[in-house]
Amino acid sequence: MARSASFIKSGVIGTIVSAVCCSTPVLVLFLGIWGLGATTDYLDYLLIPALLFSLVLLAYGMVLRKRERATCCERRLSREK
Repeated sequence: MARSASFIKSGVIGTIVSAVCCSTPVLVLFLGIWGLGATTDYLDYLLIPALLFSLVLLAYGMVLRKRERATCCERRLSREK
């Protein structure tokens, strides 16, 4: 259970961070303040794949959790018989 939970937590955190960075201009403002405004052209090449990777990580964690629960239920059923 701990393995799937860590994948799910990582996926959720990564998805939230990537979505916030993609949907708000706050990151562009901060980069402009620090003098890194020229790098904002390349943010889409970084943030969109990061968002997709986080969503895949989240989906993988959900699949692992489902498999772990199914295995757990099968063990219980075999013990009861």
